[in-house]
Formats: sequence, C-alpha cells, structure tokens
Amino acid sequence: MTKADLVEEISSHVNLSKKDSGIVVNLVLENISIALSRGDKVELRGFGSFRVKQRRSRRARNPRTGTSVFVPAKLVPYFKASNELKSLVNPADDKDESQGSEAQV
Repeated sequence: MTKADLVEEISSHVNLSKKDSGIVVNLVLENISIALSRGDKVELRGFGSFRVKQRRSRRARNPRTGTSVFVPAKLVPYFKASNELKSLVNPADDKDESQGSEAQV
C-alpha cells in the first residue's frame, strides 16, 4: 500500500476529500518524524511503536573493492509491531501458541 492508497482508503471511509485526507496523513507522518528526531518514542496502541536506536560503530567491508572501512556510530529509526498487529499478520501463530500452551498443561 502506498501513501496515495492510504489517502484514498481514508477518504472513502471518512467524510473528507482526498486533499484533506492527504493533509491528515502528511501531518501524522510529519509529527512522527519530528518526535523521532527529538529522540521521543511514538506509540500507537494496537499498531506498534517507533523509536530511535543507537547503532554502534563497526568495521565493514566494501563489497566492490573488498577493503575494510570504518562505519561510524549513528542513530536509526526502529519500529516494533504490537502483539495485535503480529497476530493479524500471522493468525496461525495464535493457534499454534494456544495449542502449545494446552499441550504443556
């Protein structure tokens, strides 16, 4: 799904034009980005959480030349899906977990 698809979906479910829905989607994404740039954590209950993680410096290899290069430490955005989202994506996992817990009892 692209951002345009998301805007279309929102405008079809809510009484907003595509232009207004696009503004809403852009504002949500912009505010998530701003919060992460400040180092804040963003939690959307039932969906997941966004945060910034520190990645350590390391030695890596240039795949083209094979030479060793130094990669400095940096901050990277990180998303962790909620359990609800995970169960929607993998509905069989819920069944396996419930059967597994019954077998252990």
